[in-house]
Amino acid sequence: MKIIVIGGSGLIGSKVVQKLGAHGHQAVAASPDSGVNTVTGEGLAEVLKGASVVVDVSNSPSWEDAAVLKFFETSTRNLLTYEAAAGVGHHVALSVVGTDRLSESGYFRAKIAQEKLIKASSIPCSIVRATQFFEFLKGLADISVDGDKVHLPPVLFQPMAADDVATLVGTIAGGPPVNGIVEIGGPEEFRIDELVRRRLAALKDPREVIADPNARYSGAKLSEKTLVPGNNARLGETRFEMWLTQPAAQIPDAHPQPTGVPVTTKEEESQKKAG
Repeated sequence: MKIIVIGGSGLIGSKVVQKLGAHGHQAVAASPDSGVNTVTGEGLAEVLKGASVVVDVSNSPSWEDAAVLKFFETSTRNLLTYEAAAGVGHHVALSVVGTDRLSESGYFRAKIAQEKLIKASSIPCSIVRATQFFEFLKGLADISVDGDKVHLPPVLFQPMAADDVATLVGTIAGGPPVNGIVEIGGPEEFRIDELVRRRLAALKDPREVIADPNARYSGAKLSEKTLVPGNNARLGETRFEMWLTQPAAQIPDAHPQPTGVPVTTKEEESQKKAG
């Protein structure tokens, strides 16, 4: 099959392209760098010719509430419109476990809007909600610093390796549409503060991690299991200690990208309210 991967040059997208190609599919990486812009519509008609499946793992370049909402609404509308014209038979989108429980967050309101547009479309779909990635644990620390300490909510989550995300997304893309939501996650549950503490220790990062029940996740208050997938989730195979031995763990990660959702510090939250 010809499968177009929107956001195909990013961390997950590039891995999805590679895995689909290894399974004999014609996988095409599409991004602004390759002349495909889902916000303006540039290049979409051309790249979608003859495509059977579109996998959207793109993410907004801005975390600001209005900007992120505009990105996901505009991009998704354009994709669905051009897909319908091209006769695409399966739209796969990467989303986040807990999205429907995090409407207090501007980022998650945008993801909810994206999911609604996909569900309302006539194109068969699979919405893949993933948990946090191991690759973004340091990024969570970086954007959760308050003074010289890292404040994180001590709630449960079930993060996974980016390679496992790509494997599962690729498997779903190569199969029939589920016309609903598939949750994917890692094989182990952790407390957020506990695992970030272990990640920083592995990087010899001296910052202290504080378990702070008031710390917010992308501006939203978390309950104990907001970020934990349900019992029917498809799980990756890579355990955290195994991932630490892999080359990906030796690279200090950037700020979070798709499903690597920003955690808002108390300082940022107060500034937002003041503004």
